[in-house]
Amino acid sequence: MSTTTPTAIIDEVKNLISYSINNPEVENAKFEDLHRSIIKKYFDARDIKIDYKAQTIDLKLPMSNSKYTNITFECLELSGFLQSCIRSDEESLYFYQNLLAHYDIMSAA
Repeated sequence: MSTTTPTAIIDEVKNLISYSINNPEVENAKFEDLHRSIIKKYFDARDIKIDYKAQTIDLKLPMSNSKYTNITFECLELSGFLQSCIRSDEESLYFYQNLLAHYDIMSAA
C-alpha cells in the first residue's frame, strides 16, 4: 500500500464511512469499531459510545494529561461528521492505511 496516494487513501476512508452508514445491517459491530476509531483518532477521546437511533455521541475528551470531561452531542448526519474528522497528515494517513487493510480495502494497491 505504500504506493497509494494520500488522496486515494482519504477517498477510500470516506467511501468506507459512507458505505458503513448507508448499510447499517452489514457487520454493524465491525463498522461501529471503525466509527469509534475515527472519533478517537481525531479527538483523542475515550469511552466513545454512539447511539445510532438517538443520533448521539457520548465520549470523554481530554482536558489535561490525566483529566477527561464527558461530552454528549447530537449528530444528525453521522457520515458527514465522521468524514469531517479525516486528516491528511502523515501519521493519520498511516492510521487510515491500517484501517483500510483491516477492512480489506485497497488490497490490490
